[in-house]
Amino acid sequence: MAATVELIAAPWNLGLRPPAPGREPGTWRAPQALLSAGLEARLRPDRVVELDRPPYAFDAQPATRIRNGVTLREQTLRLGEAVQAALAASRFAVVLGGDCSIVLGCLLGARRDGRCGLVHLDGHSDFRHPGNYDAGSSLGSAAGMDLALATGRGELLLTHWPTVGRPLVADEDVIQIGDREDGEAPPLTRFTAQEIQQLGVADLGERVISRLEQRGLDRVWLHLDLDVLDEHVLPAVDSPGRPGLDFPQLAELVATLVGTGRVVGLDLAIYDPERDPDGVYAAPIVDCLAAALTPLATVEAHA
Repeated sequence: MAATVELIAAPWNLGLRPPAPGREPGTWRAPQALLSAGLEARLRPDRVVELDRPPYAFDAQPATRIRNGVTLREQTLRLGEAVQAALAASRFAVVLGGDCSIVLGCLLGARRDGRCGLVHLDGHSDFRHPGNYDAGSSLGSAAGMDLALATGRGELLLTHWPTVGRPLVADEDVIQIGDREDGEAPPLTRFTAQEIQQLGVADLGERVISRLEQRGLDRVWLHLDLDVLDEHVLPAVDSPGRPGLDFPQLAELVATLVGTGRVVGLDLAIYDPERDPDGVYAAPIVDCLAAALTPLATVEAHA
């Protein structure tokens, strides 16, 4: 039985700091750029849901030290409802962001149907929280905190949720892949960018699946920050870097994980069309995602 797809556009940039004074980050443009590059035609979804673009606040919001924190909570709840509805209809949810904070809404929607693990593909750990920085000295940006928030570290505003409570996902149910940063290593199963170069994608896929089996995780959400790609392959992201994967490696890894039938959905984040004024990179992103989701033609979608 082929799995059907639901596309959910989450056009926001709430979790990022301004790239320049008075200028909004451009990641909110990514969903439309990818749809215009043919993603809908390639994936042939049963349904396309387009959420409204939320307003971006340059100044701190009341009672939070997280940039756009109040708006982020509102949008996370809305995205959670959309993801929950897609999964309840036995569709594979593909959420187009936006910045990495969208993973909170994705997990919230998935968790309302029970336990759900997280495979977090990202060139950074996104593990900033009040325990490792001075929250009083600067506003926190949720795109660099999403993994910490998802595991219950940080303000209750973005860690405690209706029905689910806190955390969205247990440390033991997270696998982080692609981090190229030095410094504090999160207390999670982790494969760094440097380790991936040594292991190769095939071996990495086997190890990730083994960990999912060990944890008894038959429902997993896949977070895909495109800065896990090497900056020579995709520079049009918020924080490009190297080393990283190339498009064929990323497609192979995601296809391997999707082919297990354990992945209930994925989100795609951090592509910034404003850093790609000639539209060079939208098509290879679409090609990569279409190739990565080829196994959905044969595996049954998990509710």
